[in-house]
Amino acid sequence: MKTLKPRTICLKPNDNISLPVGTTISVKNYSKFLELGTIFSKFKQKGIPLLNILEAIISYRLTENISLTRASNWINREEVLEEFGLKKFEQRTLFRAIETIGENYRTIILDLQDIIFDKYDFSHTDVNMDWSSLILWGNKSELGKHGYSRDHRPDKKQITFGVTELRKPINIPIGLTIAEGNLNDQKHFQQTFNQVKDKLKEGSNVIFDKGANSKDNLNSVIASKMKFLTAKKLNKSDDQLIKKFWSLNRVIVDSEKGIFGFKQEFPARTNYFFFSKNLQVEQLESKMRKASKFFKEAQEIQKSIDSKKKLPKKFLINNPLVDMKFELQTKLQFLSEKEAFEKVKKASITGREGFFCLTSSDDLTLEEALSLYREKDSVEKIMHSLKNEICIKPVRVWSTNSINGVLLIGYLAQLIISLIRYDHHELKNISTKFIKISLSQLTVTIEKLNFWKKRRIYSNFDPINELICLQNQAIT
Repeated sequence: MKTLKPRTICLKPNDNISLPVGTTISVKNYSKFLELGTIFSKFKQKGIPLLNILEAIISYRLTENISLTRASNWINREEVLEEFGLKKFEQRTLFRAIETIGENYRTIILDLQDIIFDKYDFSHTDVNMDWSSLILWGNKSELGKHGYSRDHRPDKKQITFGVTELRKPINIPIGLTIAEGNLNDQKHFQQTFNQVKDKLKEGSNVIFDKGANSKDNLNSVIASKMKFLTAKKLNKSDDQLIKKFWSLNRVIVDSEKGIFGFKQEFPARTNYFFFSKNLQVEQLESKMRKASKFFKEAQEIQKSIDSKKKLPKKFLINNPLVDMKFELQTKLQFLSEKEAFEKVKKASITGREGFFCLTSSDDLTLEEALSLYREKDSVEKIMHSLKNEICIKPVRVWSTNSINGVLLIGYLAQLIISLIRYDHHELKNISTKFIKISLSQLTVTIEKLNFWKKRRIYSNFDPINELICLQNQAIT
C-alpha cells in the first residue's frame, strides 16, 4: 500500500490582510446601542467625525493597546480606515480628538447615564463605589500631585479616579470621576456621589470602604434619602468591645470561616461587629513578617554601629540637598535575640487582629450586612480590569483634558465589556481578559482577488465571540 506523505509547506507572499474583527463589531454595535453618535456630535462638527475616531480608539484599546502614540499607526492602515469609515489622518488629529473628549467628559458621563437608565429597567439602583490612583508620566497637568500611591511609587506624581458601579447582579459602571493625585477618598467621595445620586432611587444603598467614611459623607447620603453601608476604623472604644467580645451576645455568622458577630443599635445607624478566624490568621502572619523585617533591619544597623561603618543607603535619606547627621543606638545590645524579637512582635500585634466593624443606616441582619459588603469586591474587580486588562495605565499624556480623555476611553471600553456580560448571562463569570481574547481571535481575512475586487473571509469563531457578535445584532 502506498503511503501518502504530507506536502512540504511552501509560502508565497500575497496582499491578503487579516484583522481582528470581533472587537470592531462589538464596539460598533454598542456604540449604536448607547447612541454615542448623538452624544459626541455635540462636540465636533467639522473634519473627521469624532464618533468614528472614538470607535477606532476603543477597538484599539480592546486589541493591541500598546500606546496612544502607536494607536494612530494601527488605525491608519487602509483596511482599518475602511472599517471605521475614516480617511488617513495625522497623529495630532488623534490627540486633538482625545482632548475634545476629555474636555467634555463630565457631560458625556451624564448623557451616558440617561441612555443606560432609559434602555434598561434595572431591578435596583444600589451602588458600590471605589477609588484608586494612577502614576502620571508628565508634569504639565495640574492634576498631577504627590499622594498616597496604590502603585507603590510615592516618588512619582499621580492622579486619582473613582468608579461607581450598580451592584450585583447588574455590575455595570455608571460613573467616573477624575481628580488631583493628593485628594483623599473622603473628599473624592462627594464628587463621585454627586455625579450619580440623581439617577439613584430613594432608599438605594450606597456601599463603600472605610477610606471614604466620614460624618459629612454619611450625612450626604442620608440627606439624599438613601442608605449607606461602609466599614469603620477601629478606635479605643472598640478595644473595650474586643476585650469582652466573647462574653457578649455574639452569634455564628459563617461557621466554615469562623466568623462571629453582634449588632449595636444606635438612633441613626447600626454597627455590625465581627470576628473572623481566617482574617486573624492572615493579619497575624502579616504582622509576624513585619516584625521579622524590623528585627533584621535593627540587626543590620547594629552591625554597622559595631563595625563603625556607614549605614546602608536604604536607611538614609537619599537627597543631595539634605545633610543628615544623627546618632543611632539599637536596643539589641541590652536584649537577647529572643527578647528583642518578642519586643518587636509585641509592638506590631495590637489585639485587633481578626476584628472588623461595618456600619449602616439600614437595619440588616449580620449575614445581610456581611454579604452586601463582601459583594463590594465587584467594583474592585472593575478597577483592576481598568488598570490591567483595559490598560488605562501608564498615563503618558500631559494636559488635564488629555488625561480625562484617555481615562474616559478606558471607561467606555470597560462599559462595553460590562454590558456584554449583563446582556449575555452565560458570560457573567467570564473575565475581561478572556472576552478580549475571544473577540480579538475572530478575524476577517481580506483577500484581494484583483485590483477592484476583494473577498472577506471570517474565521476563528468560538462560543464566546459567536454569542457576542451574532446575538448583539438583535440588541442594536
